[in-house]
Amino acid sequence: MKTRVVLGFLVLLALVLFLAPASNALTIPTVSIQMDEAATPTETATVIQILLVLTILALAPSILVMMTSFVRLIVVFSFIRHALGTQTMPPNQILVGLALFMTFFIMSPVLTQIDDQAIKPFMAQEITQAEALDKAGGPLKEFMFKQTRERDLALFMSLIQKDKPQNKDDVPMSALIPAFVISELKTAFTIGFILYVPFLVIDMVVASVLLSMGMMMLPPVMISLPFKLMLFVLVDGWNLIVGSLIRSYGG
Repeated sequence: MKTRVVLGFLVLLALVLFLAPASNALTIPTVSIQMDEAATPTETATVIQILLVLTILALAPSILVMMTSFVRLIVVFSFIRHALGTQTMPPNQILVGLALFMTFFIMSPVLTQIDDQAIKPFMAQEITQAEALDKAGGPLKEFMFKQTRERDLALFMSLIQKDKPQNKDDVPMSALIPAFVISELKTAFTIGFILYVPFLVIDMVVASVLLSMGMMMLPPVMISLPFKLMLFVLVDGWNLIVGSLIRSYGG
């Protein structure tokens, strides 16, 4: 019975597809993309601006990751999870979400300056687009300069074969961004090392006790995990770490 119903449905569908075009009962729209010659240079400039905006939107996640505090936060959170030995707890989604919200919290003064100095005047047509972009980059560069080591910045300035800049305005973003990222990575690894030490001590103590008791077949990580979790909870670890990370940016 079911087979007959299916066959009947297929026959009906075939009749609709083959007979509908003849009776004009079913019309299928077509979509075409054409490239015509621009009548004026303004039209060409507008198309280029649209392409640039789409490109910036595509690169927005990379901009968020590389030019904000996100790098330091997510690396430190990963170190915490590995030091505790909890494998996938907390999950990646929670760590990334927490890092994102903390990034917005840390970057809120910078975003406020960008809004006041660039976005609002541009929306009010008080400045041009080029001036808005220049003013928007000012607070962001100032933030990155505070967290970038001179040694890292000098490395990239030497690689692009430019003389020593006279002031911050002479430093190109192509050198500042990677210098900022590796400075953040060094800071994050330093914090990670400090976080690892107490948990490493617990692992060593537990391993020594098990070895002295002759329990060599029992994994020390299994025994030390509850002690590490207890220590982390007793000292209110998340509060201490999050507070320290925010204060490391002067917040």
